[in-house]
Amino acid sequence: MSGAIEVLEPGLLTLVEDLGRPGWAHVGVGRSGAADAGALRLANRLVANDEGAAGLEVLLGGLRVRARGPLTVALTGGRGPAWVDGRPVGHEAVLELADGAELRLGTVVAGLRTYVAVRGGIDVPPVLGSRSTDQLAGLGPAPLAAGDVLPVGHAPRDWPLVDVAPVGPWPAHVELPVVPGPHADWFDDPLARLCWAHDYLVTPATNRVAVRLDGPVVARRPDRVGRELPSEGLVVGAVQVPPDGRPVVFSVDHPVTGGYPVAAVVRRHALGRLGQLRPGDPVRFVRG
Repeated sequence: MSGAIEVLEPGLLTLVEDLGRPGWAHVGVGRSGAADAGALRLANRLVANDEGAAGLEVLLGGLRVRARGPLTVALTGGRGPAWVDGRPVGHEAVLELADGAELRLGTVVAGLRTYVAVRGGIDVPPVLGSRSTDQLAGLGPAPLAAGDVLPVGHAPRDWPLVDVAPVGPWPAHVELPVVPGPHADWFDDPLARLCWAHDYLVTPATNRVAVRLDGPVVARRPDRVGRELPSEGLVVGAVQVPPDGRPVVFSVDHPVTGGYPVAAVVRRHALGRLGQLRPGDPVRFVRG
């Protein structure tokens, strides 16, 4: 161990996440991992970690931690004010914390989840090869609580090559590129129905399991109304349509099986956008 992070205030919900535990779906365990994997990868690159090192996923800000030993950290993903010992600091930049320094995250104003990477990674014990918290399966570390002390692993040998990463402005309107799903034949041209020039709105019933949407109904074909499907395997990004016709987009802690038809699937490169959607955000599906 090369240091530790002491949790003073955990915020609304802070989880330890890496890139997940693939390869266990056949026994009912999903991959899980960071809801915005691209943001975690960037944070790890900034502090010269392996991209899959475990970091902290902070929902809507509010985290306050103290460095035990000198630490190098970076913040990415959802943006909001941040301070080190009361001094404002930026995102997508390498930050040095002296022993005893306090890092505090304010309320996120763009996006939903901020990622904190620390050089060496969060070194909690892995479960099935991953340090990720899977809230649906109940695997991995518990959500952080005040008083927790998280060990930090040994720093990699190489140092960061940049001080800051150029990142563009936060998009005012999120588009999700989709392709037809395995049950597209349950609907009359499901992509046309999903991709009308209308927005869906993210509902408050959204979490790491699924992004639930309100908006135009995706109706089944008349010959499919009232029919049921046997449970089948699900993937992250699956756009499932329950009987009320309002799409549900599955996120990183999704169940491994489901019984409602999947009309479309979000393209892999856009999956991180799901993890940053907050209630009330407008979303538009586009043909991928």
